[in-house]
Amino acid sequence: MNTQTCWRCISRASESFFFPRRSPNQQQLLLPSSRAAFTTSAYLSALPPKAKSSKNKQNARDNAARGNVQTFRKKKTKHQPIDRSRRPAVGERKALRKRIVLSNTNALEVNGLQDLSADSFTDNDLRGQVLGIPGPLLDRLRAVEAFKVKQGWALFRRPAMLMRKISLDLGKELEEISEEGSKKSIRRVYVGEKGSGKSAMLLQAMTMAFMKHWIVISIPDAQDLVLGHTEYTPIPGTSPTQYAQPTYTASLFGAIIQANPILQTLQLSESAFSSAPNIPILIPPNITLSRLAQLGAQDPETAWPIFQLLYRELLLPGRPPLMLCLDGLAHAMTNTHYLSGITYQPIHAHDFALISHFFAHFSSTTPLTNGGAVLAATSESNQPIIPSLSLALSQLEEGKPVQRDPYVAYDERVLAIFEKGGVEVQRLGGLEKAEARGLMEYWARSGVVRQRIDEGFVGEKWSLSGGGCVGELERAVVRMRF
Repeated sequence: MNTQTCWRCISRASESFFFPRRSPNQQQLLLPSSRAAFTTSAYLSALPPKAKSSKNKQNARDNAARGNVQTFRKKKTKHQPIDRSRRPAVGERKALRKRIVLSNTNALEVNGLQDLSADSFTDNDLRGQVLGIPGPLLDRLRAVEAFKVKQGWALFRRPAMLMRKISLDLGKELEEISEEGSKKSIRRVYVGEKGSGKSAMLLQAMTMAFMKHWIVISIPDAQDLVLGHTEYTPIPGTSPTQYAQPTYTASLFGAIIQANPILQTLQLSESAFSSAPNIPILIPPNITLSRLAQLGAQDPETAWPIFQLLYRELLLPGRPPLMLCLDGLAHAMTNTHYLSGITYQPIHAHDFALISHFFAHFSSTTPLTNGGAVLAATSESNQPIIPSLSLALSQLEEGKPVQRDPYVAYDERVLAIFEKGGVEVQRLGGLEKAEARGLMEYWARSGVVRQRIDEGFVGEKWSLSGGGCVGELERAVVRMRF
């Protein structure tokens, strides 16, 4: 017998009997859907995927490395390269930077080169000629750091110097001071443009002093005293407070010993201990001044008291003349990088005992008992701008007394040195053509110049060097390559 109802209707009736009626939305969630669970039509009708470029692959790797994309690859850590090179020792780089080569075996030896003598600096016939520095003086000049790094000594077989008119004039003045009983002293500042030979002039002056058996004390660069590189300590009992630099003073003792072998012939006086009762160490009597300087060089803590004792001995009557030299004058005329322990303000350079000691002779506050020379030179390479110093040097160069501008603030301590008078300012200009030709002929005989030295060549290079400036002349003739 056929039924009039289908099985679907019966199933619906049974569902409504066992389950309460629900909303269409609830019923759709509870009952299985009559549609297919998935379809492949869209996937089969889609276009094939594009191939990934190398740039996209690199971006994918970068994202994976940054953690933006999950990856199961193990990241490899890059090992840092190990530096196996040897570290430079303490002071090795400074020694390499300040290394000076005075002999070049590849350079030609100049035949017939005459050596300097004590009479060479007073012979006008030697003007414009180049004379060699004797070998025994080289170590003494090295000790006082008279040679500079950028002076081109490594281009020649042996060191030599040009006899200029200004060199001969200085030689005559030093000859007058060396005469028996003369107590004359020279106080002079050498100024000029960069490369004009100011440091070379101090070199010639110290060479003359060594040949005449003078005692030379040199501060090769005043910048070393003000940069804050050496230890400093206040000197007890000084008002205003003065500061000593023990380590630098001890190294200065070493230079004095090597440069002045004449100290081995001078004995310590009997009145030395009565004038210096505060020496912290026991000094044996009747020792030489060279041995006294060695005691100061061995212990920086006792360097400054021994320096005062040694200097008093050098100023006693009957001692040899004294030459004091200082290069880089402007650095000793301003505030230093040191700070006061009380006010925490920069200390002025004149508050340091060594610099104050030099300017006491430079301003004639403390005269040189046995005569001598106090020489200074400016530096145009790294000179700080000091209005007080510029005013004093410009007016003294013209032969006028120091007159201040009422609308400009000046450093009273700087002007006080020059206002007392007696300080000469000498400007170093260019070489004359005769002197320039003599220098070029020496370069040609040394093998560094291969052109023919004639009037045309000399005039051309003399003009290119700004009227014979020594540094520019060397650059135009020796160092320039076409």
